[in-house]
Formats: sequence, C-alpha cells, structure tokens
Amino acid sequence: MKMGTMLRDIAESFFKKSATQLYPFEKLTPPERYRGELYFSPKACTGCALCVKDCPSKAIELTIIDRAAKRYVMKYHRDRCVYCGQCVVNCKFKCLSMSNEDWEHAVLEKQFIAYYGNDDDVAQFLANLAAPAAKPAGS
Repeated sequence: MKMGTMLRDIAESFFKKSATQLYPFEKLTPPERYRGELYFSPKACTGCALCVKDCPSKAIELTIIDRAAKRYVMKYHRDRCVYCGQCVVNCKFKCLSMSNEDWEHAVLEKQFIAYYGNDDDVAQFLANLAAPAAKPAGS
C-alpha cells in the first residue's frame, strides 16, 4: 500500500461514524425474552426441588432448613449455568425468574456462587458451612 493512500484512509476514518457500538457508553436494550441473571423468591417456594432436578448443568442446589416454616436457601453456581431457563419453566409456583435487564456479569472479583433466601437463613447456612464437622465421640 502506498503512503499517500494510507494517509488518505486515516484522514477519512477520523470523520466517519464508528461502525461498532461504543459499549459502555451506548447500551442496547436486550430482547424481552432474553435470559439473564437468575432470581429466587423464597416466599413462593415450597421446596419441591423441581428446579434442581431439571437443571442440566447442576447449577442449582436447594437446602431445606425448615419445610414447615418455608425456610430455604438456594445456592446458585453462576459459572455452571447455561441460561437455558429450564428451571424457570418447570417451577410450578413461579419462585424463579430470569431478568432480561441484568445480563452484565463482568466483575473484578470472582463471585461465581450466589446464595438466595432470607438473610437470616443464608447467614445460618453459611455459618454451618464454615463450622468444622464435629468429631464422633470416642475417636
């Protein structure tokens, strides 16, 4: 390529509109049926665990703290989820949903696991995970 042709192309590109989207500054709205972040409503959940059984990537774990009081904690693995929406479709009580607005997952820290439920139940669940297992008597 000759130097004159190259300089002319450079000069023309300064005055042309960008061919790509300037992403962080210009955001397109996703389609209405876009499947983004998974959300869980513990008040509507009955603990049937159909969402866990139907998840093809094993991204959902449901821990039942007290079934009579409807106390559940859902552990959601964002790194395993394939965003198929099968869990949302099979939930009889509509306690799961996928947002079409929350789809940006880039973070500075690795946060691949999300815990959903009442704040007290999640705190109790995490405390039980952190506590060392009790040794059996006589060992």
